Amino acid sequence: MSSEADDVGIDLFQEPEGFYEPEKQATFASHKLLSGKELTIRLVGHNPLWGHFLWNAGRTISDYLEERANELVKDKTVLELGAGAGLPSLVCALISAKQVVVTDYPDVELVENLRYNIDHCDLLPDRSKVAAEGYLWGADTTVLTKHLPENDGFDVLILADLLFNHSEHTKLVKSVQLMLKKSPDSRAFVFFTPYRPWLLEKDLAFFDLARDAGFVVSKTFEKVMDKVMFEEDPGDELLRRTVYGYELSWPS
Repeated sequence: MSSEADDVGIDLFQEPEGFYEPEKQATFASHKLLSGKELTIRLVGHNPLWGHFLWNAGRTISDYLEERANELVKDKTVLELGAGAGLPSLVCALISAKQVVVTDYPDVELVENLRYNIDHCDLLPDRSKVAAEGYLWGADTTVLTKHLPENDGFDVLILADLLFNHSEHTKLVKSVQLMLKKSPDSRAFVFFTPYRPWLLEKDLAFFDLARDAGFVVSKTFEKVMDKVMFEEDPGDELLRRTVYGYELSWPS
């Protein structure tokens, strides 16, 4: 039986043109190393976990570790949590880290993008020293420790712009507990910007949980960036331009 829609050539099960937004394409960002060379990384086109941005803390902690490479990174094992595109991890691999494991939420697109950045980093002298894995904070760590010569944790942990995720603070602290090597020289570097200044106290509550978990917490760094990441955002502009750096360590 022919309907009126059939008579005029309309497919009732076909969405109209423009009904779905086009899939956003991957973009690329560059970061200048101390040597003057450019490190280029790919960002996913769009992701609900914010992996499509290269955040200020990621850039800043990369500079911080590179400037102190001999002291903080050389010949050490490094784990990055919530890495996005993995810039700090790639920088650590370039400055002679012993082994680097870069992780983010086990989303196929995010993890494959991390592996893309490892495979396409022409500056890397040895790609076998960098591995990308999907990892849920607070979960079993076998997927991470399999990359270590001994199952004794990592010398360095990197947490860049993760504190905005307040509901996950407890799991994030647990991951640091599980993965930071039990040595007075081991460090977890936590860099962040309060992009929502009115929630700064909730950001900082992470460090109260870290202290309760037995860590020594030290503020070690503060830098005001030239401009905010998001011009249209509300709140104190100076806070939105500032990157704060903290260290978590085990008691000596």
